[in-house]
Amino acid sequence: MVGHNEIRLSLRDEEWPYTYTNHDRNIVRGIVYDDEGYFYFVRADRDDDFGRAKVIETAGGGVEGGEELSIAIKRELLEELGTEVEVICKIGVVDDYYNLIHRHNINNYYLCRVLSFGERHLTEDEIRKWHLSTLKLRFDEAVAEYESNRNSMLGRIITNRELPILMRAKEILDKEKSNDNQ
Repeated sequence: MVGHNEIRLSLRDEEWPYTYTNHDRNIVRGIVYDDEGYFYFVRADRDDDFGRAKVIETAGGGVEGGEELSIAIKRELLEELGTEVEVICKIGVVDDYYNLIHRHNINNYYLCRVLSFGERHLTEDEIRKWHLSTLKLRFDEAVAEYESNRNSMLGRIITNRELPILMRAKEILDKEKSNDNQ
């Protein structure tokens, strides 16, 4: 994979008023693609403290204490998508905030190629509370899904965080494809 500059973004929560932040959460997230040009995401159908929202989001989750990021991303993608992946590169880091729950997120994004699919291993919350399902989309379809996220407060936070990362992932893949064709 050709080298690239990692994105570093710091975003504020413009949806809920800031009162205080009482914890940081280190997170890994994957822009997952296959050799046929599809991207894989999760759909959450939520009705919780954030309100009613049906959103697209990258698969991923919290890094466990002492866990290496490279191990955490593979674990999270296996749990949420049922995919074994090859980690291609780190795309970047997005710091964002959920003022409603007083949390600062440090989102570490990776570009990952699907090696195989198997069984998902979702948590009870992911099954019963967020109703996670898998989305298999072309790039333009994914962008349209993210734009539809803007219909909810939570969706706007997610889209502001993830759409720039998805765009960078597409640039990296297009550059690599162009280099392969030379």
